[in-house]
Parts: sequence; structure tokens; C-alpha cells
Amino acid sequence: MAELFSKQRIVAKEGFNRWLIAPVALGIHLCIGSVYAWSLFNPALIARIGVVTSAADDWTLKSVVWIFTVAIVFLGLSAAFAGKWLEKVGPRLIATIAAFLWGGGFIIGGIGIVTGQLWLLYVGYGVLGGCGLGLGYISPVSTLIRWFPDRRGMATGIAIMGFGGGAMIAKFMIGPMMQSFYVAPEYLGSLDSVQLVTEAGRRMVEVAGELREVVVIGANDVAAMLVPGPEGVYLAGTGNIGVAQTFFTLGAVYFVIMLIAAFSYRIPKEGWLPEGYIAPDETKGLITEHDVHIDEALKTPQFWQLWLMLCLNVTAGIGVIAVAKTMMKDIFGGVLPDIVNLEFAATYVLMISAFNMGGRFFWASISDYIGRKNTYFIFFGLGTLLYASIPFAAQAVSVAPSITWLVMFYAATMLIFTMYGGAFATIPAYLADIFGTKYVGGIHGRLLTAWSTAGVLGPLAITSLRESATAKAIQGLADKLDPSTFQATFGAGIDQLDSLMEAKTVTIAKLMEIVPSGTIDPTPSLYNQTMYLMAGLLIVAFIANFFMKPVHPSHHMAKE
Repeated sequence: MAELFSKQRIVAKEGFNRWLIAPVALGIHLCIGSVYAWSLFNPALIARIGVVTSAADDWTLKSVVWIFTVAIVFLGLSAAFAGKWLEKVGPRLIATIAAFLWGGGFIIGGIGIVTGQLWLLYVGYGVLGGCGLGLGYISPVSTLIRWFPDRRGMATGIAIMGFGGGAMIAKFMIGPMMQSFYVAPEYLGSLDSVQLVTEAGRRMVEVAGELREVVVIGANDVAAMLVPGPEGVYLAGTGNIGVAQTFFTLGAVYFVIMLIAAFSYRIPKEGWLPEGYIAPDETKGLITEHDVHIDEALKTPQFWQLWLMLCLNVTAGIGVIAVAKTMMKDIFGGVLPDIVNLEFAATYVLMISAFNMGGRFFWASISDYIGRKNTYFIFFGLGTLLYASIPFAAQAVSVAPSITWLVMFYAATMLIFTMYGGAFATIPAYLADIFGTKYVGGIHGRLLTAWSTAGVLGPLAITSLRESATAKAIQGLADKLDPSTFQATFGAGIDQLDSLMEAKTVTIAKLMEIVPSGTIDPTPSLYNQTMYLMAGLLIVAFIANFFMKPVHPSHHMAKE
């Protein structure tokens, strides 16, 4: 068995076509890249009990977004740990373990959903699945760089392009799967035909002599339903949102694909170079033919500059990816409901994936010609302006709804995500330029701890600031209402607003149905503070890239 997974067993024979490694690397990254489709699960996970909308005991958006965060944290930690190990044992063993962890993580996560144990979802998808992400991420990158020393940017772009495109494929799987497993909850009738009472902020109805919790679907809630249904009252705890069964199916599919790819790996023999290869001129740019050991790389300022650049760039983008579907619905769903429905928001996630994927290959390939440093100047300079434009579009559409602002927002975010993906795809080549190719896999693995850090900072910033903005917006709308109107609508006084918000009985959407005519919906502006923060982070990253210089010769390994 040990022989089957040994590094020596997968050394390519003379004449092996190096391009055959590209689909292997792409296949693994397409599987693990589905992590970027996490926001497609959010609406279902926060309606596990209510099914048609969130019930009082359903998980919150903030709690499920953190599962994505945990997965990214363990991606970076596992990559940092396994990077040096990869150089020793080779990519086949690493990729096989990744298949078990990523596929198994889905299975354990699905069990957590069925049983209502959120911690199992964290352990399965977040911890184990995250480790699978890290191992699966690094195994193709160093392999491709060794096969393509003449086209480092393009090579890493091929592999990491798949990571960006994984969500695009997952979109066509997740939605239809959940709908096929979906079972509508018991419908009790229209709102005016059901006698409701409110207890501790919850809406209740008497069924067979006992009070049972219900959820209420209003006109503003219909568009957010996974499967459209009538307005009215539904019995909580009945039906099935279909997300657990989707987890089980995806886990099995990803495991099989990744295992096949793992056994298809081949690596070049020591000292192999492609025919006609010409070493780069070290007097031009930052490219070096010298190697720096993994442990020595951490002692250089260049490593920490690259670490900071990756961390800040990912922080700016990953928080948006985590809530992409929800953000699109929040900003434009209420003001342009005929255009921005649930399907439109899901397609937005698909387009993020497509541009993320295309940007990885495009920018990484371009960097072979204009240089890695110049490429990152574009990422950070243009990115700052684009992030700052999003609050402008959100404010404008809330005052004067127009498709123009939707187009502006769409175009800005799509360009942002080409550069977000491009930064990921270009960073391994940047590392190879600075530290050489011998230990680039291990150095890349350690650099991915920046991704772990960003995986915490990005979602934390966007969910915390959104939560604060939401509470402030609800309070502002409630203040515009006559207390008797509020009492008649929610069965409790404004003095109980906090408990009503906690039980999800009072939401911005429900308040907008009863506030005075002409009141501006505050929902589109919930993300403004976050976008300005992200623009500021990219300015710092721009400065770090500006001061990038070649590694001092004292850190170079002696030539053998």
C-alpha cells in the first residue's frame, strides 16, 4: 500500500506529455472550489425548521456564514502543515487524503443538518472539509509549476482556475438537488383566516388543542422562498428544505472525482526541463533562478509582504463571496423585485464563479508578460475604486430605482472577482519568482495561512457590520410607526422590539409593508460601511506591493 502512494511510483516516464497534468489539477480544484458556492446553502440552512422562511429556532445567517469561515481557516492551516510534507511524499497521497476529508466532510455536515447539531456541520464541513480543501489546493500547484517553468503564471492559472470555477458547476447541482428533495411545510391558510397569538416574540397557533409555532409569509417574503408558494401561515417543523440530502449527494460525487484525479498524478524527474527552455535574465524584474529553503523564506521581508498582500486582498473579497446571494437580494431585491428574484441572485453567484474562474487564468497568464508586481498594482489600485463605487450604486438605487445601478453594481463586482481570483492564481508564480521553484509548494502552503486569517476577518466584518446596520434600520423604521399599528401587526408592543427581532418576527421586509408611504427601504445600504473598509484594505496592500524587492543573496541555497 505504501508503494502505491510513494513519490517514486508517480515519476513520469521519458516522453510524458506534460499537458496531461492540467485536467488532473483542474478536476481536483473544480471539486474543492465548490466551497465558493457556500452562499447558495445559506437561505436553506437558515430555514431548516421554517422551510418557507426562518423560524425562531432556526440558525442565523451569522452562525452559518462562520462555517465557511472555519473551512477557509483550516484550508490555510492544513496547507501550511502539509506543504513541507508534500515535497517529501508527493501529490498522490496528499490528494487521496484530500478526497476522503472533503467528501467525508459533506457527509458529516449532512448528519449535523438532519439532527439539528450545528457543531457537526462545523466539524464536518468546516474542520475536516477545510483540511481537505488545503491538501487538495496545494497538491496540483507545485506539480504544475515544475512541469511549466517556462510559463509559471499560466500553469498556476490552469489549476487555480478550477478552484474559482467550482462554484459555477456547483450552482447547477445545488439548486436542482435541493428542489428535488424539497417538501413544503403544512399550509394552515391565509393570514386573515388563522387566529395567531404572540408568545415571547414567536407567532403561535392552536392545533389539536396545543399551541404550535408557525411562520408567516407576506408579500415581500414570497420571492425569497426556495420553491414559491402562497402567502399565509405555515406550520414550523414540517416539510423538508432538502439541504441535508444535497450534502450527502455532493460528498459522494466529489470523493469519486478527486480519488480518480489523485491516481492520475505524474511528476517530472529531478532536473527535468522542457525542450528549448531558456533561463530568465535575473537582471530584469524580480525573477530568480536561485532557491530559498522553506524555513529560510519565513525570515525574509518578502514573504511577509506577500502574506499581507494576500491576506488583505482575500479579506476584501471573501466576505462578499460568503454572502453574495444574500447581498444581491438585500440591495436590489426590494427595489427591483421583478428582476432580482431568488433565481437572479443564484445566477449572480454563478457569474461570480465564472469571472473568478476566468480571471484566474487571464491575469495569471498576463502576469507572464507584464510581471507579477505590475499585475498586483492593477489588482489593488483598480480594486480600491471599484469597492468604493458599490455604496454609491446602493444609495442611488434606494432613492431612484433603476436598472442602471444594477448594471453598474454587477459590472463592478464582476471585475472585482476577476482580480480576486487572479491574485490567487498569480501568487504561486510570484513566490516562484522570488524564492525559486524547489520549495515553492511548501512556501505556498505556509503563505496560505494569510487566507485563513482573511477567512475570519472578511466574513466577520461583513456579517457584524450588516447585523449592526440591520438593527439600526429596524429601529429607525419602527420609530416611524404608530404604536397601535405595530401592536396590531405583530401582536406585541414596540417595547418588545428586541425579542421580536431575535425571534425573527420583526424584519425590515415586514416593517416596509406597514410604514408610511414614501419611506425609503434601508436594506440596500446595509453593506456600505463594509465596502469602504474593503477599499481601505486594498490601499494598504498596494503600498506593500510597491516596496517589493528581490530576496537578499544571503537567503539563497547553495547550488548543488
